[in-house]
Amino acid sequence: MNGRKFFRTIQAKLIIIYVLLILIAMQLIGIYFISTVKNSLTESFTTNLKEQANALSNLSASVLTAGGAADGSVGETTPEDLTLYVRNLFNINEAEIQVLDGSGRVLTTSQEAHQDYVGKKNTSLAVSRALQGIRDNEEDILDEDNVRKKVIAQPVVASGGKVIGAVYIVASMNELYDTVDRVNRIFVTGTLFALGLTAVLGILLAHTITGPIKGLTRQASTLAEGRFGDPVPVYGDDEIGRLSEAFNDMTLRLQEALSVNEEEKEKLASILSNMSDGVIAADERGIVIISNRRALELLGVPVCEGCSLSELLGLTPEKEAELRQSAEHSTVVFKESPEEDGEPGDSWMLRITFSPIHRRDRGITGTIAVLQDVTEQEKLDQSRREFVANVSHELRTPLTTIRSYAEALDDGALGERQLAERFVGVIRNETERMIRLVSDLLHLSRLDSSQSKLRRQEIKVRDMLEEVADRFSVQMRHKAIRATVRIEEDVTTAVLDRDQIDQVLDNLMSNAIKYTPDGGRVELAARRQENGYLAISVKDNGIGIPKKDLSRIFERFYRVDKARSREMGGTGLGLSIAREMVKAHGGSMTLESELHAGTTVTFALPYVQEGSEPA
Repeated sequence: MNGRKFFRTIQAKLIIIYVLLILIAMQLIGIYFISTVKNSLTESFTTNLKEQANALSNLSASVLTAGGAADGSVGETTPEDLTLYVRNLFNINEAEIQVLDGSGRVLTTSQEAHQDYVGKKNTSLAVSRALQGIRDNEEDILDEDNVRKKVIAQPVVASGGKVIGAVYIVASMNELYDTVDRVNRIFVTGTLFALGLTAVLGILLAHTITGPIKGLTRQASTLAEGRFGDPVPVYGDDEIGRLSEAFNDMTLRLQEALSVNEEEKEKLASILSNMSDGVIAADERGIVIISNRRALELLGVPVCEGCSLSELLGLTPEKEAELRQSAEHSTVVFKESPEEDGEPGDSWMLRITFSPIHRRDRGITGTIAVLQDVTEQEKLDQSRREFVANVSHELRTPLTTIRSYAEALDDGALGERQLAERFVGVIRNETERMIRLVSDLLHLSRLDSSQSKLRRQEIKVRDMLEEVADRFSVQMRHKAIRATVRIEEDVTTAVLDRDQIDQVLDNLMSNAIKYTPDGGRVELAARRQENGYLAISVKDNGIGIPKKDLSRIFERFYRVDKARSREMGGTGLGLSIAREMVKAHGGSMTLESELHAGTTVTFALPYVQEGSEPA
């Protein structure tokens, strides 16, 4: 395993590259050098044989020429003399020399073992070519003992130019090839020595590169563990040196960034611990990962980390998941401390605001829950509601008295009739408006205190909506408003409090007609939602509501256009009362509007078809 790891290192790769380069270079040089040496030795060997063959050819001419000397200056040479010359003067190691006459018969041979060749014909190709007068005949042969030999054949020419014989030499090339083999072995030895030296130099050179890299690797591992040691040494101004400088600079900046981050974490921890609101952070699974001291106090628990957010807040997992996925959604939960000595514990109310944590590449990765103690606020709201109810009761009697006096004035009690009629009209209108206000306040107070009991009954949805349209037909004709009733086929009956839902529809229709210009249109629609609820909507193409007012439209006493609302007799409580009635049925109400385009108010109720039991 260690060997495999070594061969994967840069050091091993550099050494292998250097060795391979030297090996390839030496191989190329060796092939060229050995080939040159071999060719040179072969050429020298062949030339030497040819020179001796030519000399012997000249000497043999005197023997083969009838009548004496070859050139007239040398005495008569006999065949015995020729044999002596061949054996003594032309003694070539491991070579056989033959002198042949014009017919190709062997006259003499240098090998005593081959004396039986004398008188026999030599039929080799080289001899045949020499007897034809062709010079420098040579060929390479391999005998039965696998010995490589060189064959030379030269013609013996008389003074008249006639070919009278031939000289035939067969010389062994073993000595030549032994020399080539010795040169080859020397070259291989030199190559191996060069490879060894290259490997040593490669190790030293690779160490100068891999040494700093290993130091950088060790320092990086130390940084990964959060420990900042000494800077990496810089050995030069090359690429490795610049890399070391960059690494040291990165280490310094990282240390500074971590220091700043640690300071920010301490600041954040200090802020969280001193906040008046509780803060809880949870991951994408809903497990609490951080909380401040105030959150522990509000929840009455010793520790939050590692707990389930839904269990900690007393919410169902479905509700908690819904709130975590919503943007800036809040809810109120009721908390109560355990009993002590048989006495009930304290109770308080918390408003919890959820904000999802988004990451660009992973979507929602967690949730921030902000806890606020709204116990006192709820007590103040409760006091305000009780105050409104009490004041309404107190105001009803004097307002009724004012109305009675106004009717008396209207009957002619004052002398100045024209002025009296104007005053009486103002008193009546104001009285009617105040009475409506008091009635609305009383109704709203009953809804808040859950004193209003529902009298559910099964009704036909179509009949209910058509009756609502009929009740406002006179007002719509007065403004030339077209009304339509649209009900889906699967909507038949529902179980609800007819009086309260009629009041809701009357309020929505009244608002739609008030804020729809002449010639407009109003639509009443009913459909079944996917969750099994009955959705009833009132849609108009009136003046609409500005976007900035949509979030507060259901607040009590809130008016978009206060002057126009008072002029039309609005109290600012109609939508609040309508929504409370819908909530009493277990439903919800939503409003969609676009300025100068119209408004759609939809409320959803638990839907029950004919023959089914109400939920």
